[in-house]
Amino acid sequence: MCGRMVLTRSVAEVAEVFDVPADFEESEVRNRYNIAPSQPVAAIRLESEGVRRYAPLHWGLIPSWVKSREGFRLLINARSETASVKPSFKEAFKKRRCLIPLDGFYEWKRFSEDEPEANSNRRRPSQPYYFRSAQAEMMAVAGIWESWVDSRTGEVVESCALLTTAANETVRLVHHRMPVLIEPKEWRTWLDPELEEGEGLARLLAPAPVGLLESLQVSTHVNNVRHNDIRCIEAVG
Repeated sequence: MCGRMVLTRSVAEVAEVFDVPADFEESEVRNRYNIAPSQPVAAIRLESEGVRRYAPLHWGLIPSWVKSREGFRLLINARSETASVKPSFKEAFKKRRCLIPLDGFYEWKRFSEDEPEANSNRRRPSQPYYFRSAQAEMMAVAGIWESWVDSRTGEVVESCALLTTAANETVRLVHHRMPVLIEPKEWRTWLDPELEEGEGLARLLAPAPVGLLESLQVSTHVNNVRHNDIRCIEAVG
């Protein structure tokens, strides 16, 4: 799964890389070291006449058929292997795909009960790792989005989920799943609403190629969602 992300670029950088108008706030993309579910995330989607635009989406997809958000468990990830057929995701997968810009993402390595802390019988806490581009480039996660309307208030909530796939060799050392990373040459294909399913999309939903990512062991400072500073991505050990 993917439960935390990082995006620290300027509006100008995001706009240039993803070819969108720079008409959004710096605070929405800059210096976000610990983006968590339920928070807004930066998204790139195709608007009318095939124009790409930036959109802030609520991280945690709410299907259009949900009657109330109260008690509903937000859908932060969708398995790429089944997203095209699952009731919660299939319509969004066909028609409402997006790209989520990021610098990197976190995963936690869990230890078994037979791996206690040094000089202690306590179970070792999970160790966070930060995965980023080996070339220090901005990346894009495959996302799907929905528009939900509160029947009581009329409020419109646009939300998203990230697609995941089997981990590649780099991520597998920490976790068995990873976000689907779409290569720049395939961004147009992923966003194309006329391409609803089939091999044209399936081929994009693969683990990232070996060598794309590098990992850093980071401190448990990132565990607290209130922490949003550079310490979250600083290597330790």
